Amino acid sequence: MSFGENLRKLRKERGLSQEQLAEKINVSRQAVSKWEQGGGYPETEKIILIAKNLNVSLDYLLVGIESEEKSEMRKEKNVVPTGKISIRTFDGKTVVTCHKVSVSNVILAGKDEPKYVLNGVDKVSFWGENTTTLGWYANEEDIKKEIVDITKAINGGLQAYDLKYAAKVKIGIIGVKLE
Repeated sequence: MSFGENLRKLRKERGLSQEQLAEKINVSRQAVSKWEQGGGYPETEKIILIAKNLNVSLDYLLVGIESEEKSEMRKEKNVVPTGKISIRTFDGKTVVTCHKVSVSNVILAGKDEPKYVLNGVDKVSFWGENTTTLGWYANEEDIKKEIVDITKAINGGLQAYDLKYAAKVKIGIIGVKLE
């Protein structure tokens, strides 16, 4: 398959319109259409962004070749990773379909307060990223393990993930405290 055919196939498998993919990599919908029709290639940095957003290797995107191990895993599990995953928030009140998660340090956190917060990004608009607090973490080790497990879940084709390492917290008027 050609690059254009691979791009179109992968984009459709991920449930993305040309416009949605174009927005993710900061190009016009017409550029994506042109590439899919075989009318050229994007710049190298855009190819890398496309591969990341479609969650495939550059080899697979450009010429349709993937490692034998990944190929077998996809056949066995019928997995098509989307790069998105639904995560229930720490309080269980909201489920956020995230295309990105980010970690922030809690500045001036006291002894009984969480040190880190995990945010889920569900969309990007003109005004920036729309984030939702997914969970609070008492230490760096727990948040790192959470990020690794979320990444594995996405790469494994899971559509949903429950936080495993988030600390139990109590949200008060003047802040967040560890329970």
